[in-house]
Amino acid sequence: MLRARIYNMKRSPYFLTSALALWCLSTSFAQAGGKERLDSFFKDVQSLRGEFSQTVLDPRMNVTEEAQGTLALQRPGKFRWDYKVPYHQVIVADGKKVWIYDIELEQVTVKALNEAVGNTPAQLLSSGENLEKSFTVTEQGAQGDFDWVELTPKQQDTNFERVRLGFDQSNLRVMELVDNFGQTTRLQFSRLERNPKLVPSLFDFKPPPGVDVVGE
Repeated sequence: MLRARIYNMKRSPYFLTSALALWCLSTSFAQAGGKERLDSFFKDVQSLRGEFSQTVLDPRMNVTEEAQGTLALQRPGKFRWDYKVPYHQVIVADGKKVWIYDIELEQVTVKALNEAVGNTPAQLLSSGENLEKSFTVTEQGAQGDFDWVELTPKQQDTNFERVRLGFDQSNLRVMELVDNFGQTTRLQFSRLERNPKLVPSLFDFKPPPGVDVVGE
């Protein structure tokens, strides 16, 4: 999918391209383990808005890229990632298609949603399906400042090996994806709003005049 490819390029928001979220949850959430917090997130969160920082690490855990931006999510099937630093890229899913706009390249790549993300963290976070249909969910307990849960895809034809979600006492704070090449993409979330009212136009995308459109 050229430079803007979602899952095997440095610019990929795995969780979009990822996950995502700040959810001011209840006291029972704060007292629960990672599995209970994950279940609460998928039960209670229908929309999300906030900021993220992304770090890509090679198999030796050396940093190869860092990026920052904003995100929005509306279940089912809609999300928007705006990369602002150090490059400008917009990724929008409207429920049917995914649009990847690389501003510097003046290029838009478009694919059907199921073809572009498939059984991935991005789809995971924006869908309303039962997680355990597609993933084996494992409680990993407290590590450092967070309680962790790991998701392993049941299908063999995915581009990643596992996803880890880290929760503090009240919020989802970290999402990590390890791909089939041993590369780790880590997303850290901040200023996230749980269930904000999002305008529908946020998930509409029309290619700007004059840009190359690939795949439509």
